[in-house]
Amino acid sequence: QVQLVESGGGSVQAGGSLRLSCGAPAYIYSTYCMGWFRQTPGKEREGIVHIYRGGFSTLQADSVKGRFAISRDNAKNTLYLQMNSLKPDDTAMYYCAASQSCNYPLRSTGYNVWGQGTQVTVSS
Repeated sequence: QVQLVESGGGSVQAGGSLRLSCGAPAYIYSTYCMGWFRQTPGKEREGIVHIYRGGFSTLQADSVKGRFAISRDNAKNTLYLQMNSLKPDDTAMYYCAASQSCNYPLRSTGYNVWGQGTQVTVSS
């Protein structure tokens, strides 16, 4: 079964930074759109950033605009999420995902491949 593998989660104080990584199989990395989502208990999974095929264009949710950035390392088939100026409201399980169709870039229904998630906890 295809897996995306996230890493880099942890605990940080408000105002701090974290960088999440997502390793993907080469054929997914090069042909799928990819994104990051987050989810807290009892809430729907929220799409926060998306990167289109080729990595030339990105899309961010308003909740993270100006603080989070998505990037790629083509040599490592790895997707990153740089998170700065973290707030307690950013506390969630973060998921990397890949979309073959590239429809609905910030909606979970548009993605067909998911990682296992990595926890981010921001304390005040």
